[in-house]
Amino acid sequence: MISTDEVLSIHTLLIETFGGSKGIRDISALQSAISRPFQTFQEKELYPTPEDKAAAILESIISNHPFVDGNKRIGYVLMRLVLIENGFDISTSEEEKFEFILDVAKGKMKFE
Repeated sequence: MISTDEVLSIHTLLIETFGGSKGIRDISALQSAISRPFQTFQEKELYPTPEDKAAAILESIISNHPFVDGNKRIGYVLMRLVLIENGFDISTSEEEKFEFILDVAKGKMKFE
C-alpha cells in the first residue's frame, strides 16, 4: 500500500514537471482513495487482483478529487504503480491512455 506522504510527494513532482496548481483539497478523500484497493470484508479482499486494485485506486482518485489540480495525472500514475508492482503494465498508445483516463473522469468508464 502506498502512503499518503508518498502520494503527496508524487503529486508535487507531477505538478512541478507538467504544471498546474499545487495543493490538497481534501486529505480525507485522498486517504479514502488510496485505502480502497486494500479493503477487506470478513477477512476477504474486496479487490483481490492487481487489475482490481489498479482500477479501484484510479476511479477513487479521479472521483474523490482530493487535489486542487492534477487528479487525473496522479490517478493514472498510481494505477500504473499498482500494476507495475505486480508485474503488469499498460500496453497501448499514449492517445488511447489519454482517452481512457478522460472516459473515467467523465464517468463513461467505471470500476465494473
